[in-house]
Amino acid sequence: MNAGPLIRLTNVTKSYGAGSSQVHALRGIAVEIAPGERVALLGKSGSGKSTLLNLIGGLDKPTSGKIDVAGQNLGSMTSSQLARYRLTMVGMIFQSFNLVATRTALQNVELPMIFAGQAPAARRAAGQGALHAVGLSERLHHRPNELSGGEHQRVAIARALVNNPRILLADEPTGNLDTDTSNEIIAILENHLNTHGTTLILVTHDEDLARRCAPRILRLQDGRLVS
Repeated sequence: MNAGPLIRLTNVTKSYGAGSSQVHALRGIAVEIAPGERVALLGKSGSGKSTLLNLIGGLDKPTSGKIDVAGQNLGSMTSSQLARYRLTMVGMIFQSFNLVATRTALQNVELPMIFAGQAPAARRAAGQGALHAVGLSERLHHRPNELSGGEHQRVAIARALVNNPRILLADEPTGNLDTDTSNEIIAILENHLNTHGTTLILVTHDEDLARRCAPRILRLQDGRLVS
């Protein structure tokens, strides 16, 4: 039996500013994404890719239209409801890593579990397991300034996946990495997706990366889906 889409966007727009200075980042986006599907968003800088990812991730709300995720209307949620949604439903990986400089790798990975109210022993065990899965068992207590760029991204991936989210949002996850490290990062992501059936939405400008990671490619241009 078809359970229907996990994510449904209906005529979604997003604008910033007002009057003559208003910027229309998204214009009438309509798309459905099934549970476990892997989708790549392709487009040039400024096409609306990251804006769309932020809306699905509950980091922002649409100007108009509707975003339903697992039957929840994100636009009608309160700030606290959106925070809970991000903790329990979504994992986000950013090109800039966004690690806390004063915390160790393990402490960075534990952060979402702290906000989710998990007990110290449980989150420590889960954090260690997540870092082991990305090949960082020997780097648990190193801070970001003691880690390479590739290790930064591995920590960020472990943090994004530690709560076993149903949706993984990846914004240029290999953009700051060399080719060999990028291949290692993609292999880690593919292993997790294959094991857990997580839905992936990948933002990239790299056609080869998009085709490697996602059978379905959506192209954005000037805030509109063109394919």
